[in-house]
Amino acid sequence: MLKSNKLFVIDTNVFIHNPEAVLSFRDSEIAVPLVVLEELDKLKTYQDHRGKNAREAIRFFNNLIKGGDVRSGVKLENGSILRVIFGGIGEPPADLPLDRNDNVIILQAAALLQSGRPVFFVSKDINARVKAAVLGLKAVDYEKQKVNAAELYSGIRDSVSLPLPVEVTDKLYANQYIYSPGTDPEQDFLGRWDKKSGTLQAVGQERKQCFGIKARNERQWAALDLLLNPEIPCVTLIGRAGTGKTLLAIAAGLHLVVEEKKYDRILVSRPIVPLGKDIGYLPGEKTAKLATWMEPIFDNLEFLLSLNKRPNLKNIDQIFKEKVMEVEAVTYIRGRSLPSQFIVIDEAQNLTPHEIKTIVSRAGANSKVVLTGDPEQIDNMYLDANSNGLSYLVEAFKGEPLFGHITLQKTERSELAELAARLL
Repeated sequence: MLKSNKLFVIDTNVFIHNPEAVLSFRDSEIAVPLVVLEELDKLKTYQDHRGKNAREAIRFFNNLIKGGDVRSGVKLENGSILRVIFGGIGEPPADLPLDRNDNVIILQAAALLQSGRPVFFVSKDINARVKAAVLGLKAVDYEKQKVNAAELYSGIRDSVSLPLPVEVTDKLYANQYIYSPGTDPEQDFLGRWDKKSGTLQAVGQERKQCFGIKARNERQWAALDLLLNPEIPCVTLIGRAGTGKTLLAIAAGLHLVVEEKKYDRILVSRPIVPLGKDIGYLPGEKTAKLATWMEPIFDNLEFLLSLNKRPNLKNIDQIFKEKVMEVEAVTYIRGRSLPSQFIVIDEAQNLTPHEIKTIVSRAGANSKVVLTGDPEQIDNMYLDANSNGLSYLVEAFKGEPLFGHITLQKTERSELAELAARLL
């Protein structure tokens, strides 16, 4: 006997967000329209995040059919019953033509209202939720992996008076920073809270510089300290355009690979959101294929190389020839094991929590994963500032000794760039 009388109908995009989303609904009845499986089948050929997650969802359903009849219902490990529904639309409203799969899914959900039970339509598509609500359904977003972006952990406390009282240190997270300004920049204090020893570790002034660049504010200083610390293998940097998050990550990677030789190479990747298909469809070598989407990375590289004149690293071509850096599509990172690499995932706000989990779990021995992005600038239509993988990771990992985060606030480009980032 189910503990809940609720009936949840799951839209296709929820499975693209999380292939095992049905496990989030405990002790309830879950209905998946047959059209959803048809849409997943069409998406499975894509080589971006949609195809990857569609294939995982299909494998999940394949395992389910081994446990019973999906038409009458299969018992899930979380106590719920899942069944696949089809037909049962009745006479559709003229305003909702059946040549759109979204409408078929919504109408099949609406037909279930005849049971007299509360029916919840779960979708990441805002417009689909609006249409479902018009038909009397309780339309909800899939919120299992949502956070409150307005209260996202920043990783630092600014302008704090020293010494710290006990009531403050008791609430500090591992690798959280404390900044106390001095009478001049050389007197500024930056400390990182070491949870294991229960002490505030002072960050030296030397951490303000790396591979020719210098931190321009206390948060960049803290970011460099995290990036250069081999004991912290997972770092996230969030900030608007121009705050320096990607430049700092690439500079730290070059320092640790070229100068310190802590890692074998830098691996840089960005989600190719507009492409939507395998880069194999495009002509040329992999680096050339990805060039359009990697231009911001190459711009940062050119700037850093202009500050560091080295005979064996005169230009970007030599960077790749010497195998100092490799670029890769996010889709292909998820299928690799990556030992001894400094991994930078740029624009990580365009990834789902499921994708972030898969990527971070790919990091091999002696590797460091750095994820940068701006949750306010998302190109993925089914993600927002609260549901994207980058924000989710920050909240899930905060307080872990192997993790550090800084939210960069000040734009260090031009006054015009700062104004645009703040107001537009």
